[in-house]
Amino acid sequence: MTAQAAPVFTGLGVFAPTGIGVEAHWASVLAGKSGIGRIGRFDPSSYPVRYAGQVPGFDTAGHVPSRLIAQTDHWTHLALGAGEAALTDSGADLTAVPEYEMAVVTSSSSGGTEFGQKEMTALYQNDPGWVGAYQSIAWFYAATTGQLSIRHRMRGPCGVLACEQAGGLDAIGQARRLVRRGSRLVLTGGTDASLCPYGLTAQLSTGRLSTVPDPERAYLPFAAEASGHLPGEGGAILVLESAEAAAGRGAGTGYGRVLGYAAGFDPAPGSGRPRALRRTAEQALADAGLAPSDIDVVFADASGVPADDRDEAEAVTAVFGPHGVPVTAPKTLTGRLYGGGAPLDVATALLALREGVIPHTAHVSEPAPGLTVDLVTGAPRELPLRHALVLARGHGGFTSALVLGR
Repeated sequence: MTAQAAPVFTGLGVFAPTGIGVEAHWASVLAGKSGIGRIGRFDPSSYPVRYAGQVPGFDTAGHVPSRLIAQTDHWTHLALGAGEAALTDSGADLTAVPEYEMAVVTSSSSGGTEFGQKEMTALYQNDPGWVGAYQSIAWFYAATTGQLSIRHRMRGPCGVLACEQAGGLDAIGQARRLVRRGSRLVLTGGTDASLCPYGLTAQLSTGRLSTVPDPERAYLPFAAEASGHLPGEGGAILVLESAEAAAGRGAGTGYGRVLGYAAGFDPAPGSGRPRALRRTAEQALADAGLAPSDIDVVFADASGVPADDRDEAEAVTAVFGPHGVPVTAPKTLTGRLYGGGAPLDVATALLALREGVIPHTAHVSEPAPGLTVDLVTGAPRELPLRHALVLARGHGGFTSALVLGR
């Protein structure tokens, strides 16, 4: 696919700890305003992790039809709000697009854990008769895709990617495939929300969450003090259109274009084989037809786990050279949002390309000794930006990379 024919993002819907809406999110990112605080959806006092990124001021009734509130989980509520915002932002007239030429592809890591916990509690404290009928669909990781498809009458090929943090890029990669195969408009991206006792317990089992009690010192990717990451909720839903459809209605290139995508999977630990991130990044650049020198900024996966940070820094250095490209991780303001994290990074990268500003990595002063990456810290950095590389990895070995063009 030529750069001119690359599909374009025409709408962004952001429901994130940094704010609801594109402008609120972007203002928070530039100001380094954190959306991480003490978990408020339940009392976390007895848990080793008590802080997380939470979407501020989310009014469920204001964004979700009343009949759906009781039928769906908080994670789907956030996506319904973000999907509506993205479509409004795009200006697309859905009545002018055939139903079977519109599709939905989202990412999900956890599904409806809060809804599932409520129904399992009813089961164990009483009997199966207390379990609601909607448990069968509300917990399901494809629930958000299904509800968005039904609500907006998008009857083309729909799907969901369950690849943890990497799934957000995989969903956009699949959306690009659908556009290539004839879909005119695809609603893509993702959200997650697993800030309930059941969900937090599952996350703690990975051993990757930081238990540092200071929310500004708990998630410090690439820093010498890195101790893991904090969780979060929310994400972003984006409208991806074919270049022809966007141009035909006067949307031009929108926020930017999808130029390249690749996915890989890490080998088994102890195999002696290299991890997949470097190869995946190189394949995404090759898919875009770009050289490393064409990339102006890398939005890092930024695990916060020291071994993962070193692997990512070494992969970036291998591709771009020591201090060869600015690297940033604005997710220190939100925590890792799993299925919603990479779509939020894509939305932020598109805004950075539009404005010519690289957001900084808040709370981190400098990379750890031996990490030869040009980490943007302290304040945003203004630069003329043409292309961005977004990296994402998911627990278990999932690895993805996406190349964006202005």
